[in-house]
Amino acid sequence: MAAEVIKNRYEFVILFDVENGNPNGDPDAGNLPRIDPESGYGLVTDVCLKRKIRNYIQTVKEDEPGYRIYIKEDMPLNRSDSEAYQYLGVDEKTVKEKKKENPDIDRQIRDFMCQNFYDIRTFGAVMTTFVKAALNCGQVRGPVQLGFARSIDPIVSQEVTITRVAITTEKDAENKNTEMGRKNIVPYALYRAEGFISANLARKTTGFSEEDLELLWDAIINMFEIDHSAARGKMSVRELIVFKHSKELGDCPAYKLFEAVKVQKKEGVEYPRQYSDYLVEICQEQIPGTVQVSRKI
Repeated sequence: MAAEVIKNRYEFVILFDVENGNPNGDPDAGNLPRIDPESGYGLVTDVCLKRKIRNYIQTVKEDEPGYRIYIKEDMPLNRSDSEAYQYLGVDEKTVKEKKKENPDIDRQIRDFMCQNFYDIRTFGAVMTTFVKAALNCGQVRGPVQLGFARSIDPIVSQEVTITRVAITTEKDAENKNTEMGRKNIVPYALYRAEGFISANLARKTTGFSEEDLELLWDAIINMFEIDHSAARGKMSVRELIVFKHSKELGDCPAYKLFEAVKVQKKEGVEYPRQYSDYLVEICQEQIPGTVQVSRKI
């Protein structure tokens, strides 16, 4: 029996924090923590968060049929694209002729990719590569979209000097017994990310199901639990607040729901250094009665 496609629109708010780590380095700034240069607020890209979610799904499902990951390390995209062509008995040389015989082949290729790869079914993907003899599986707009995460307060990046006793070369070993290095950390910051889930796109395009949705919530809650490293410090998802509309196209604009979630420093706290320094409130009077609110953590 096919999984039931979601029928309700959703919005959600994620609150996560970092302690003594770099949540998302900026390659254009020497891998310093990303920052809005005008305001000083910290940023974490949507791509970074999706990577964590993909990694969690891959770890939990271990390439189980229907839950494979399309965009992952050490896997050329064309290798996955070719599977759809093989399934339909075509290749990049014969596909044009097959399209004349079967005008629906593009949709069949897209459906194959959505059914087999969880991240395509969820986030969508551009599966067109402009190289010689490229495989073209089209483009899919996914029902789940995330914005950049932004810190609740401006952040100050701290540069820390570190040393190691392991010397790189024999020549260096003759002259010194330690080597110096640097790392940049955020002492503490709480970030907020907002997301959208379109039941309309799920129904029309990817088939994103209720089962997929529950797996997504699980992945968001645990996305940092399998991703700990010295560079990222201690990162944790603190809140996952979900708004469920009563119908496919929703009951109100998303911004009204996002504005109902208030996050602010507690009175007397000047420099937050832990999650308990913040107060998180949901203003129920701003939320229509047809929208269900749940806090997953």
